[in-house]
Amino acid sequence: MITEAFDSRTMAKMKEALERACLLLPPGGGEHSARRMIASKIIECAQRGNTSLSELTEAGYSASLQLTASADGAADHDNRYSGLEHSVFMRDHG
Repeated sequence: MITEAFDSRTMAKMKEALERACLLLPPGGGEHSARRMIASKIIECAQRGNTSLSELTEAGYSASLQLTASADGAADHDNRYSGLEHSVFMRDHG
């Protein structure tokens, strides 16, 4: 089970990374399966020893962008990613 593989701090960072990455998903677009795919990429990242919030979030963002790129145009995703990244940075450091 995943909770046995990681300590509570890492689990909390993984959950936060998943929530941040899911903000990039369009509403109602197969949310459960998309969240599972993003979560699996975040888990893979953590299993490689990359457990900082920024590394986990980047893995989640990358997975989210891969999912949404097939549904929308690539240029639109770059704009959403930059805007969200700025918003998250300002929330955390502003």
